[in-house]
Amino acid sequence: MASSLNDIDPIQDQPFDAALSQRYLVYALSTITARSLPDVRDGLKPVHRRLLWAMRLLRLDPAAGYKKCARVVGDVIGKYHPHGDQSVYDAMVRLAQTFSLRYPLVDGQGNFGNVDGDNAAAMRYTEARLTQAAYDLMAGLDEGTVDYRPTYNNEEEEPEVFPGLFPNLLANGASGIAVGMATSIPPHNLAEVVDAAIHLVDNPQAEPSALMDFVAGPDFPTGGVIVDSAAAIAAAYETGRGAFRVRARWSQEDQGRGTWIAVVTEIPYQVPKSKLIEQIAELIAAKRLPILADVRDESDAEIRIVIEPRSRTVDPAMLMESLFRLTDLEVRVPLNMNVLDARHTPKVMGLKEVLSAWLAHQFEVLVRRASHRIGRIDDRVELLEGYLIAYLNLDRVIEIIRTEDEPKPVMVAEFRLTDRQAEAILNMRLRSLRKLEEMQIRGERDSLVKEREELAKLVDSNARQRTRLKKDLTALRDRYGAATELGRRRTLIEEAAPAREIPLHAMIEKEPITVIMSQRGWIRAMKGHVDLSNPEAMKFKEGDGPAWFFHAQTTDRILLAGDNGRFYTLAADRLPGGRGFGEPVRLMVDIEGEGGIAALFVAVPGQKLLLAASDGRGFVTTADAALAETRKGKQVMNLRPGARLAVVRPVASGHDYVAAIGENRKMVVFPLAELPEMGRGAGVQLQRYRDGGLSDATTFLFPEGISWDMGGDSGRRRTETDLNPWRTARGAAGRMPPTGFPRNNRFG
Repeated sequence: MASSLNDIDPIQDQPFDAALSQRYLVYALSTITARSLPDVRDGLKPVHRRLLWAMRLLRLDPAAGYKKCARVVGDVIGKYHPHGDQSVYDAMVRLAQTFSLRYPLVDGQGNFGNVDGDNAAAMRYTEARLTQAAYDLMAGLDEGTVDYRPTYNNEEEEPEVFPGLFPNLLANGASGIAVGMATSIPPHNLAEVVDAAIHLVDNPQAEPSALMDFVAGPDFPTGGVIVDSAAAIAAAYETGRGAFRVRARWSQEDQGRGTWIAVVTEIPYQVPKSKLIEQIAELIAAKRLPILADVRDESDAEIRIVIEPRSRTVDPAMLMESLFRLTDLEVRVPLNMNVLDARHTPKVMGLKEVLSAWLAHQFEVLVRRASHRIGRIDDRVELLEGYLIAYLNLDRVIEIIRTEDEPKPVMVAEFRLTDRQAEAILNMRLRSLRKLEEMQIRGERDSLVKEREELAKLVDSNARQRTRLKKDLTALRDRYGAATELGRRRTLIEEAAPAREIPLHAMIEKEPITVIMSQRGWIRAMKGHVDLSNPEAMKFKEGDGPAWFFHAQTTDRILLAGDNGRFYTLAADRLPGGRGFGEPVRLMVDIEGEGGIAALFVAVPGQKLLLAASDGRGFVTTADAALAETRKGKQVMNLRPGARLAVVRPVASGHDYVAAIGENRKMVVFPLAELPEMGRGAGVQLQRYRDGGLSDATTFLFPEGISWDMGGDSGRRRTETDLNPWRTARGAAGRMPPTGFPRNNRFG
């Protein structure tokens, strides 16, 4: 017992942070190098490499039958990858999904999930085998091209990397999150990658920009449209970091009688279709996109999402621009080519660095394959030389075998054979003697010697290696070329501006309305431009009556000014209908306390407004500055205690003077230029009062003077053009108005 205790390492005292850092570093390095980042040479993580290796040993080649995925997963976790079976199966499922991998490496049979985001069936129900792409990726494993390492329990061996010519890293892409770093490589078109590689073989010093003549950009299995500029795409590939804006592909279908629908046939990469439908449906339910009426999923084997506009007058481009901005019909696919190099060191590489590293691996594989073949030829030629000696001395060989107790040393000494040659002759079956014809042996030997000479030249010549690699790459490109269904480019490269924010009023169908607000604050909008003679327009609750009545359009925004100096914005298309009495405007905006309403009018972009408080202070602002985005409105005029907003008047174009009249019935006239234009504030004094306050104010063109109604039913108006007696500096007390001015002290 004492001896066993002595074998235990003694307890060591060390700082907690140092111990934790050391152990976490080991974990972090393991995650980076053995789990999350792909190898630049074959583009695989260890779990994927072990999956394909196990399937190869199970002889699941493309021409063989399928086997249960549970069998494959069992072999993987039992022999090579001691992790959870579900994580291994999930990795296998992704290798089989045609919407996840551009060139699937596993041929699945059964339910392997779908583009809606549904999960695959359990591994006991699904079956799989390898695809041709996977076999191309593993081609040469039996030819001494790569090193092997022991498995975790030292019972088996597994390849450190795959030697095949298939450029899996760029063709299928990769994604993963390690500790402190991540990788995200989108899939590409294999033919384009191979063309760029061939160009790099011929021109190793080529600029990164030259490769963009061959690689247009990512090529996603789900298609779509990349809308970035060529310069932005090239910049991302040069550094290995960036992102691509990917949009759905759509078309407009005519439904007759001027109606139309938008049909989405391709969606962005890795966006579940069901999530996309939910996003669009939420926009409709929340009424965030008024020009959108409905969305339907009519997909079968092919994607078909039908988007129906609110009316035939909706601009299709505007509708889709809005959907691109508000939903995953447009996404950003990141590019972060963080990979492990040949020394298992993580590094962010540009496109040229990735291709150069992959080509360096392929040149090494080419040389190792040739050297391995040379060794096999030497072994075979050695045996053929022995067979030839046995054929030429067949009778003596038979005699030695029959008479000698130990024929091998005698044969070695007499015919100068090697140990392997003598062993091969002794192990030969009698039936093979008829095949030992001199010409046949010499022919095979000469053929092998000639092949060896060519291989030796290949090993010694860089030029021959480049020629051979280009020939192999050309054959690979032809197998996956643009003429094939698997190889044709699926993602369109088409530059487009970023999806712009469409103003809400631009999405609304323009229709005439008449806005009516009662004295008690009940508001409604009648269809069309009606007049006061319409009995429906003059219908109010008992004890109530009209306060504001004006024509507008459904695309307008209505400004409501509270007498507390706060402005609120109402959307004309969302006003309650004209049937009935409408609704209280306080349900639509948060008017503080019992404050009254000073004005209600259509907000005209760029229009100037004259604001004046009851204490005679005022300034000029604009309708744009008064617009508010929330129910709480926007404070535009800061009022002194006891004052209220009394005047809100549009300033007509060309007006150059202001007229103000007080409750004391004194009027002043001064230049409009003396009033400041502000977005918010208390303003300046328009008129000075000893008693009372401001009654009304307006703007006018000085040469034309001021006009007012004479009163009564005559409909006559009077105009006073000579206003010099009232013209003074801003802030004066003023004098009595012209004879005949209305007794209510209003300019009308």
